[in-house]
Amino acid sequence: MPELALVILTAVSVLMVKHAAADFFLQNPYQYLNKGTYGHPGGLLHSAIHVTLTPLVYLVLAPGSLLIAGAIALGEFLVHYHVDWAKEQVTHRNGLTSDCNGFWYALGADQLIHGLTYIAIVAVLVMAIAS
Repeated sequence: MPELALVILTAVSVLMVKHAAADFFLQNPYQYLNKGTYGHPGGLLHSAIHVTLTPLVYLVLAPGSLLIAGAIALGEFLVHYHVDWAKEQVTHRNGLTSDCNGFWYALGADQLIHGLTYIAIVAVLVMAIAS
């Protein structure tokens, strides 16, 4: 396997493990019960945890670029926060609970968008190291 392909697959894998840790193991009720209130510190904290763990990947792939690291951190924070907030709006406004299909559709869309965000992050890093 070409070296770049291995780096890309490793980077995406690390981001997915990071995502599982931040969304499911490090998230507490203060965070998940307040993500639907725009600007609440619980939702902000949850997104900040994600952004704090992401350097595990981009400091390895593009360690010399603070501008790229800052842009990725800001972009990930904004996307993660707003995707989580939007999912909470959909589930709460429609009275969706875990026994409703709509809840799982919303959760699935939320997780898909987060995963696609990681693909975008890796794409930015690959372009940075290729130039």
